[in-house]
Amino acid sequence: MARVPRQSAPPLDRSSLERLALRYVERFATTRGRLTDYLRRKIRERGWDGEAADPAAIADRMAELGYIDDRAWGEAKASTMARRGLGARRVAGVLRQAGIGGDDVDAIAPAVADRSVDAAIAYARRRRIGPFADQPGDRPTREKHVAALLRAGHSFQLARALASMNPGDDPVKLLE
Repeated sequence: MARVPRQSAPPLDRSSLERLALRYVERFATTRGRLTDYLRRKIRERGWDGEAADPAAIADRMAELGYIDDRAWGEAKASTMARRGLGARRVAGVLRQAGIGGDDVDAIAPAVADRSVDAAIAYARRRRIGPFADQPGDRPTREKHVAALLRAGHSFQLARALASMNPGDDPVKLLE
């Protein structure tokens, strides 16, 4: 059985690009930056037919219509990441990478910072670090645990304090 060559999709025009954008925001919660990147990728893949395209203007229009809300997406993402045990630096990096503006990131950051100790404890519990370890760690093990907490976006002081705790210690002492 011979394979039939797949026909390439026709080049995009303004109305087809808007349909793609609408379909994308219908299917996925997204940000202006991510939608703009998606539309640019589609133009690169399929080509363009007509006047110059402006994916950023289409993304702005979707935001004006209420289909995209960068701050709501950022708050939901930050909350999810904090529950997973990730710290404020890591959350801020992901939000910036998603194209969320500095004002929105700055507005979301205090809520993440307020939950930083709880997030670090959740991360330590999941990774069996410090008070959640099976046995006390030697210096190289503690250094690895500190490094893991730092990569997760937690502060050095918090990471060191949590990694230096002995198994069975009460991590609530960190809240004081």
